Amino acid sequence: MVSRLRALFRGIPPVYLLISFLSSAFLAFGLYNVHAISGVTEGGVLGLTLLFDHHFGISPSVSGFLMNVLCYAMGFRLLGRTFLIYSAVSTVGFSLSYRVYECFPPLWPQIANLPLAAAFAGALFVGVGAGLCVRLGGAPGGDDALAMSLSHVTRQPIERIYLLSDLIVLLLSLTYIPLRRIAWSLLTVTLSGQLIGVIQRLPLPEKIFGKRVVKHG
Repeated sequence: MVSRLRALFRGIPPVYLLISFLSSAFLAFGLYNVHAISGVTEGGVLGLTLLFDHHFGISPSVSGFLMNVLCYAMGFRLLGRTFLIYSAVSTVGFSLSYRVYECFPPLWPQIANLPLAAAFAGALFVGVGAGLCVRLGGAPGGDDALAMSLSHVTRQPIERIYLLSDLIVLLLSLTYIPLRRIAWSLLTVTLSGQLIGVIQRLPLPEKIFGKRVVKHG
């Protein structure tokens, strides 16, 4: 058992696992304190779950689970062992921290009346939180797994994949969401996608604490 665990985590520095966990917690902090109360939303899987719920009465707990499983399965097949490990750590970090945040009221409830500030703040939390996870090789959500997989297959910059998928979902969401609200959402997904792309291209060291690191991207 111990030897199998060592083989599974071979070449993966514990500090990278810690960064994946903490960056996912940072992402969850932004989603709870900004997106959840501001009316400025994201595209991707989250937007699709809301769309299916509105038009077809399919619970996001069902549609979100199925879409995330499919996206993670695609990512594992294309990106391999390290993707699965980092994604598992990122997902746990996001879920646990979000549950903790739910025990407290939002820190900035007034941001609900400041859509421009919410768009910029939301982009910062999503861009940095998801960007660090993606740079290390994992995905905190199905959106990120899908973007990483499609970027790997098409060789297109990941920010372009994010933008295209978000645009499709936001355009479909016009069937039930006011145009003004979609405009703020478009701003935040554009900014967050660009920020993820910048972070995704940052260089990683070849070694940490004398151990060789498995490289990603």
